[in-house]
Amino acid sequence: MDARYPVGRFTFDAPTTPERRASWCAEIAEAPRRLRAAVAGLDDGQLDTSYREGGWTVRQVAHHLADSHVNAYVRYRLGLTADGPRITPYDEARWAELADARSAPVDTSVRLIEALHERWVTLIRATDPEDFARHLVHPEHADGLSLDKLVALYAWHGRHHVGQIEHLRDRRGWR
Repeated sequence: MDARYPVGRFTFDAPTTPERRASWCAEIAEAPRRLRAAVAGLDDGQLDTSYREGGWTVRQVAHHLADSHVNAYVRYRLGLTADGPRITPYDEARWAELADARSAPVDTSVRLIEALHERWVTLIRATDPEDFARHLVHPEHADGLSLDKLVALYAWHGRHHVGQIEHLRDRRGWR
């Protein structure tokens, strides 16, 4: 198994269906619980262990999830309320090196993700089906980023990073 991509790389096949959207929404709803379980019982030494050689620590991964999903939630709201809004990317690697990402308790980000996902899932479930085709302009997505693709991406993103932590726990025998 590739420690960097324990759940595989992101793929997106359009068009989507209401059933696929519901599945992605369920994954987003489940991500906070899975993250909480993945970091449960880990001590500071374990939290400060890289999930792979040259990779972020468990702590950085947990805080990255919060950073990234806050940005995704705001982008989703922008996509619903503006026509083709331009999205400003951020340097994830540099954010992961900031003091809070390197040292803050992971529970801070777990609680943030729990509250954030509660709001986001409510909004996704209330989104009119035709609005999932709305697009954001993002420099890393040449063909634009539809709200459908954003939801699919962040369903995968949660599985991806929690999977990295779970994979590390399994490799190290951390129960």
